Amino acid sequence: MHLRLRALAPAMLGLSFASLPAVAADTVLGTQVVTAKGYAADVLETPQAVEILHAPAASGAVAGELLRGKPGLSAQSDGAWGQNPVLRGLKKESVVVMVDGLRVNSAQPQGAIASFMDLGLLERVEVVKGPGSVLYGSGAMGGVVNLITPEAEFSDQARTGGRAGVRFSSVDKGIAGALLLQHASADNALVLGVAGRDVDDYRSPDGREARTGYQSDTLLAKYRHRVADGVSLRLNLQRHNDEDVWYPGSAREQSFRRRLPDGSYAETPLGEVTIHSPEQRRELYELGTDMTLGDGTLSAEVYRQEVFRQIRAYTERFGKNYVRNDVTFSTNGAKAKYVFPLAGAHLLTVGVDTWEMKGSPERYMGNPATGFEATVRNDPFSRGRVKSAGVFVQDEFELGVTRLVAGARYDRVTGNAAQKGWGADARTTGLKKSDNNLSWSLGVVHPLAEALNAYANIGRAYRAADMRERFEDSARGDGYFHVGNPQLDPEVSTSFEIGLKSTAAGLSYNVAAFYTRIDDYIAGRITGASHPGTGLPLKRTENLDKVSIYGIEGSASMPLGAFVADAGFTWLRGKNHQDNEPLFQMPAPELTLGIGQPAERGFWWRAQLRAVAEQDRIATRFSNGTENRTAGFVTADAGFGWHFGKVGAFESAGLAVQLTNLADKRYHEHQTDGVSGNELAAPGRGVALSLNGSF
Repeated sequence: MHLRLRALAPAMLGLSFASLPAVAADTVLGTQVVTAKGYAADVLETPQAVEILHAPAASGAVAGELLRGKPGLSAQSDGAWGQNPVLRGLKKESVVVMVDGLRVNSAQPQGAIASFMDLGLLERVEVVKGPGSVLYGSGAMGGVVNLITPEAEFSDQARTGGRAGVRFSSVDKGIAGALLLQHASADNALVLGVAGRDVDDYRSPDGREARTGYQSDTLLAKYRHRVADGVSLRLNLQRHNDEDVWYPGSAREQSFRRRLPDGSYAETPLGEVTIHSPEQRRELYELGTDMTLGDGTLSAEVYRQEVFRQIRAYTERFGKNYVRNDVTFSTNGAKAKYVFPLAGAHLLTVGVDTWEMKGSPERYMGNPATGFEATVRNDPFSRGRVKSAGVFVQDEFELGVTRLVAGARYDRVTGNAAQKGWGADARTTGLKKSDNNLSWSLGVVHPLAEALNAYANIGRAYRAADMRERFEDSARGDGYFHVGNPQLDPEVSTSFEIGLKSTAAGLSYNVAAFYTRIDDYIAGRITGASHPGTGLPLKRTENLDKVSIYGIEGSASMPLGAFVADAGFTWLRGKNHQDNEPLFQMPAPELTLGIGQPAERGFWWRAQLRAVAEQDRIATRFSNGTENRTAGFVTADAGFGWHFGKVGAFESAGLAVQLTNLADKRYHEHQTDGVSGNELAAPGRGVALSLNGSF
């Protein structure tokens, strides 16, 4: 007997709503999510804006691409692989990225932590926008991105099945594939997955963009065992590996400067220097339990997650890596959560959450006397660690027809290191700092009509400084010498949001307006001074006085005869109050319009236009003139395919053809890293063929 995976249906549906380049994705409203409240809940009854995204069974894309074009979502990129989620203008530091509900901790200046998972193995991606610190602690000011793999689930009858997919793409000469197997019985459940991709340098309208290719592979194993009625144990093992990842957005003309005894500097041109990672990987080991306890459910887990990266700085002039950095950021953590009814009208959640991340980068720099071989030890910091411990409570209840969700959390976050900097500038005292943080939220959902709800929420969230912001003293690929600050205060945000959600009579829509104020905003500020040892300009990590971000976003989908039309838009503004100027790297306003003919069986098609406005609201004082205006652009994408029934050993199968950037438009997103005015161009016209099926 075959097992039809629950993950397959949305993945196949996503093929008929291909809304982004190189990936099939859809936004689902009115379905169940687990990230917003910590347990399964209908999106309509959630007092926050939520996006649920699905990728096909095989995907050559990274998570950042999946977010582009969605309301309030964008990505900051420094290459094809490194694309960080941006939620309502807040970047990776202010967004908690999780895999299966466990945060991915890694303090890295280049690259994207959300890319440490292959989309082909996912069941879905849940994005909750707005403050989420009550459930997820530090960093959840902009929201949460939860990459969710299929669950190992029990079945009364033994069943085995799975899904498989493969994808070929022209723009990057790429091939990607994924295979997922699932077995279920009354007392045992197993999920096994393997995925891989090999992509070459992609083509833009300017030609092949050098060093945008890479290779990756992912392994997944999840097992669940029923110990007794209402008690089960679960195991989650994951390993993701990337090879030959480059970050073209980091490329800069650089020189090596060293101070001479007489106080002058000797300067050796290095030519163009680019950051890259020959190898990087993420490993997860999780052991958990779920049990019925009284009228409630207790879930708990312990885990270890490691993110290892080889980081190199390659100089074109000398044809070698003049900086070599190897680092593992390891996180040991434990969580426990108890969800139970109280007095018949309340659903309470109480929990504890603790984790400790450690890192000690080994950094070697080139020596002019040896032809710039990376042999001189120059660690940015040593034995750094950040530890967090928190307790939280959340209550969901009703007052008449109005639903309320209220929560609070208390955290203590401590950072420390054995040493900050290296050599004569090394510092070993004054590095420890502890912060006590109180987060809270109140959300209200009120029905206005059948399947039409109004909602509002207000909340307080925070972000403690990460390890590099606290301790790193080193030159980076952006041409600055960065100086950390171990005594940084945590960022604290206050957010307010109101919105409407509806799924009535085939018409689905949601619209939200929001305002966020962040005090003690953490950022690297160009000081105007130079580092005495290297002569490089200093960029010091500081707390800004205040920033604010506000905007409106929405999406809608409606039937038009045999067709379905949809639209989405985002408009937001950010302000740096200390410098009285626009906030650095805010996404530009954008609008998407689509129309198609979906089909559960047979032929389907869809076409879309994405229009992004000119972004001329740029930071000049804060960025010291390095943020430039970005021209607006319009791109056109289309997709078509066929959903089959039973084909050979497959219970169902599908074929999809994706056509991206049909006009071969030359453009780049505003949040693309690179030398001002010479940012990496986005991929040009491309065709991708996908085949997948379930068995």
